[in-house]
Amino acid sequence: MSTAPSPSARRTGTGDRPIALVTGASSGIGAATARRFAAGGWRLLLSGRDRPRLERTAADTSGTALPVDLAAPDGPHRLAESALASAGRIDLLVAGAGIGWAGPFTEMPGAALDEVLTVNLTATLRLVHEVLPAMVAAGRGHVVLVGSVAGVVGVREEAVYSASKAGVAAFAEALRQELRGTGIRVTHVVPGPVDTAFFERRGTPYQRSRPRPTPPERVADAVWRAVARGRHDVHVPAWLALPARVRGIAPGLYRRLLHRFG
Repeated sequence: MSTAPSPSARRTGTGDRPIALVTGASSGIGAATARRFAAGGWRLLLSGRDRPRLERTAADTSGTALPVDLAAPDGPHRLAESALASAGRIDLLVAGAGIGWAGPFTEMPGAALDEVLTVNLTATLRLVHEVLPAMVAAGRGHVVLVGSVAGVVGVREEAVYSASKAGVAAFAEALRQELRGTGIRVTHVVPGPVDTAFFERRGTPYQRSRPRPTPPERVADAVWRAVARGRHDVHVPAWLALPARVRGIAPGLYRRLLHRFG
């Protein structure tokens, strides 16, 4: 477990506990992140679609369960409204909700295409859009966007998932520039494959030998450190930052490696 200092004092400037809204908290990265921040003394507002699992996470963290389907047209608005009504403010948003789909792009059902884009990209942007005005008014806040290495390298047979996470990456950078001077920080967390039920839920197991799946607690610890230290971009594991660098410096080599390992 990380020994990074608690970011609570910087987040609120007061003696009360800082408040984090974590989406995708039913399981996986979201649940692990909720537990990590609860251990650090934060008050948790937790959202997810699986109500029984969400309530277990809430019980483990003494958090407040806010079961909302972010894919619903009014989902992001209802979640932000419920969170602000429950706690009065949001010091940290960890946007971790996401789904996947694997297979040839030409065989992907249109409904699945729409759902991946809606949950991973559209709902994320809309939720940030709902939460951000209160942070701007307060002059402080932190937005953590959970992306994927697939959004950096583009993974074959995960074209739409890769596109959705590439959109999150571009949004993080653009938003960060737009919010300069407001007191609000934006962190983009880029994990590789994570050892969760994500692959089981998408219906296709993870079959690559590398990179090996990372425990969700390792990603949660990286989120904790990023908030504590105000980092812009975090890759988990750290070596996953290399593909983007290779792509910029030697695109031909990058594509040869991608054809072999991507």
